[in-house]
Amino acid sequence: MQKPNIEVCLSPLLFPLLDHRGKNVVVIDVLRATSTICNALENGAEAVIPVETLEECLAMEGENLLKAAERNGQKPEGFLHGNSPLEYSKELVAGKTIVLTTTNGTRCIKMSLGADKIVAGSFLNLDAIVDFIRQDKKDTILFCAGWKDQFNLEDTLFAGAVIDRLKLDFEYNNDAAFAARHLYVNSEENLMEVVKFSSHYQRLSKHGVTKDIEFCMSLNQTKILPILNQQQKLVPYTL
Repeated sequence: MQKPNIEVCLSPLLFPLLDHRGKNVVVIDVLRATSTICNALENGAEAVIPVETLEECLAMEGENLLKAAERNGQKPEGFLHGNSPLEYSKELVAGKTIVLTTTNGTRCIKMSLGADKIVAGSFLNLDAIVDFIRQDKKDTILFCAGWKDQFNLEDTLFAGAVIDRLKLDFEYNNDAAFAARHLYVNSEENLMEVVKFSSHYQRLSKHGVTKDIEFCMSLNQTKILPILNQQQKLVPYTL
């Protein structure tokens, strides 16, 4: 019996070269959008609505709605809430819906429309992502959000971690998947130290959010799988 295929997309610029229709897509923005989404849902948020623009986010109306945004690693003017996963405590988010726009991650979620299922992946829910892919047995794209269309280290490391755990269950025959897995295997004993070499670590640390980074690189803090529903809301799905 032929195994399903899993491939890695290293940049949003490359995504249109892949046919994602009918496949599952895991959107990866470790620092920090998908980590923020996972932690918000873990702490009781009802949903996260990803939108592309600041204007669209500000225009959203509804009860129990929190509007959150990030551009260039910082909270834009006019927003009370940003893109720090540690900001979204149970006291803040329980029973709320968050409208979120970020530089990279939420854009990639929108780009993935047309896939069979779209889920948000981070180190915080690594095992949940792996279990979902293994159980669904469908061709899958691991979509690294990167930084402004460029390759980045942390998203590729996460993709490699997924590939390594699924190497016996899935075919992975694209070079990006092969490279991501080997990057992860050579880094897994000291992920945090490796990530300190990344451009986004340097960018965010200048804004004083190293605690965010340490949290985002911690494994399996939640079993929740954020999945995009027909209303284009990310809602918690538990296997």
